[in-house]
Amino acid sequence: MSSNGFKVEHRYLELPDSFYTRVQPTPLKDARMVCFNHDLAREMGFHSENPEEWTGVGAGAELLEGMDPVAMKYTGHQFGTYNPELGDGRGLLLWETVGPDGRRWDWHLKGSGMTPYSRFGDGKAVLRSTIREYLCSEAMAALGIRTTRALFMVSAKDPVRRESIETAAALLRVAETHIRFGHFEFAAHHEGEEALRTLIEHVIALHFPHLIDLPEDERYQRWFVEVVERTARMIADWQAAGFCHGVMNSDNMSIIGDTFDYGPYAFLDDFDAGYISNHTDQGGRYAYNRQPNIGFVNCQYLANALLPVMNEDDVRRGLRRYEVAYNERFLQNMRDKLGLALEDESDLGLIMDTFSMLHEHHVDYTLFFRGLSNLTSKGSSPIRDLFVDRSVADEWLERYEQRLQSETRAHDEREYQMRKVNPKYILRNYLAQQVILEAQNGDYKPMKELLEVLKKPFDEQPEFEEYAAAPPDWGKHLSISCSS
Repeated sequence: MSSNGFKVEHRYLELPDSFYTRVQPTPLKDARMVCFNHDLAREMGFHSENPEEWTGVGAGAELLEGMDPVAMKYTGHQFGTYNPELGDGRGLLLWETVGPDGRRWDWHLKGSGMTPYSRFGDGKAVLRSTIREYLCSEAMAALGIRTTRALFMVSAKDPVRRESIETAAALLRVAETHIRFGHFEFAAHHEGEEALRTLIEHVIALHFPHLIDLPEDERYQRWFVEVVERTARMIADWQAAGFCHGVMNSDNMSIIGDTFDYGPYAFLDDFDAGYISNHTDQGGRYAYNRQPNIGFVNCQYLANALLPVMNEDDVRRGLRRYEVAYNERFLQNMRDKLGLALEDESDLGLIMDTFSMLHEHHVDYTLFFRGLSNLTSKGSSPIRDLFVDRSVADEWLERYEQRLQSETRAHDEREYQMRKVNPKYILRNYLAQQVILEAQNGDYKPMKELLEVLKKPFDEQPEFEEYAAAPPDWGKHLSISCSS
């Protein structure tokens, strides 16, 4: 480690010991460092001239002074059914650090071996899923969407049985906290009122410190409102970006509103409102168009867990903030994407009609909005060419041009701002699949190049134009499973 500019803590251990079990990681064989996030490390308060010095930590073979690995205990609703048997089944919280800017970071090693909460799992992570999480968490951060982050990953030679024999890997994931809705469900349903209060106070002290001095009733009520609103805004950001999470179980919901636990995710290609990114989600519970409602359902699960220590009317009032916060953020996001600086009561109708058109005509979501961001300079062809029936595009463009007449900004200024919210580059599933195949053959250069492209999703980057192209037919609607 070089230039250690952070402070080491482990405040999670202040919680009752029922919230965790101390577990030593299971070392991986022949581990090698394959990707290290230097930019993030600097954000966290350190840099490493030699990333290989972190390989032992990533492989679970070495612990630094102050690291005290624990598997966190939580429960949660999975596909609508309560499961009391959950917890960190293949990850360990190593320690927490506080950077020079005062920002707190949990260091969580994913793929660290079996824990008491592994159930029937082996505690390992495979290369494929580790790469997918690394890529997507960094892509989401660059898009400005709240998310956990990837600090580094290692590969190894351990064989892992999934649908076939794969190789092991591990990810050092960081976040301001790894506490999720499921921690509160565990406290309420299994530990009792005192443990629940302790958990709430812990989260408020570390992550909502502006509420500390309020009287208890008001403190809890204001905190719950903020959790609900952050969750709603996060999902509004997903919808605007065309992001499908795939497994919105309540144990995958961060208490601070971060996108959490990347599994069978997808960014939309041809727009499909009912798109299901997880092939095990046969009922479509977590389809793209159901995500806003599922976010609310998860807030209801959290609300039920809080009833032992909160006034029921306060909880109900808090839940009502979800729809308000979601609608405000979603409407603003879509106005920004359409370049509408002035509010008009017709905007919601235009937005919903746009979604209906994209859905009906299977139009590529990202290419449509990026084309719109260059309408003046590049003309209507990039948009019209996305439609089989160009008259549909012409009709919509005429309506859009009429709406723009009430705007006051110059065309070039409006489109400059649109290009800052409508990405040219997104993490399409086929791009992830291509770099995974190369990595499985030992070549990580394509992954690193893709990461560089995804760091600047709004820039033109003409040298990487091929990454912005529509996916080939084989690369559309790839089926991704939960197995990892």
